[in-house]
Amino acid sequence: MRVVVGRIGRPHGIRGQVTVEPRTDEPDMRFAPGAVLSVDPPMPDLVVEHIHWHSGRLLVSFRGVGDRDGAEALRGLLLHVEREADEAPEDPDEFYDSSLVDCTVQLTDGTVVGTVAEVVHLPGQDLLSVRTPDERDVLVPFVSAIVPTVDLAGRIVVIDPPPGLLDADES
Repeated sequence: MRVVVGRIGRPHGIRGQVTVEPRTDEPDMRFAPGAVLSVDPPMPDLVVEHIHWHSGRLLVSFRGVGDRDGAEALRGLLLHVEREADEAPEDPDEFYDSSLVDCTVQLTDGTVVGTVAEVVHLPGQDLLSVRTPDERDVLVPFVSAIVPTVDLAGRIVVIDPPPGLLDADES
């Protein structure tokens, strides 16, 4: 399964380093030296040569990119890795976005609410964007009090929403 793990930002310095906006909770693993990353549009894979964090930003050097012009040519590219479909983070309370998308969302009594359309990452917390049968998108805080059960094997996410969370906007 091919998943996005980051996006290349602007060059940093004159020796080919780039900033990378991680789109993974495991940047030190995904961008470890020697990691092979594929990019869109199709071009040769990039191999991580060196990484370090500077003022909260991930800086990456790729093999064969040794100057600012080479780094600038990579700007905006999405970085992908191949991972097994059943691979999961070490923490049992963490999930890959791609594992949650298209899961059926149901209430604790079994009533189907919709399907997970995407996971929205905000600074305070993550949200599940749930597409309802009537084509509405409902944002559900992805916290254990509201999402008590995630059954990846059964492709089911159980929610216990507070009153009003699922109501259609009548305005």
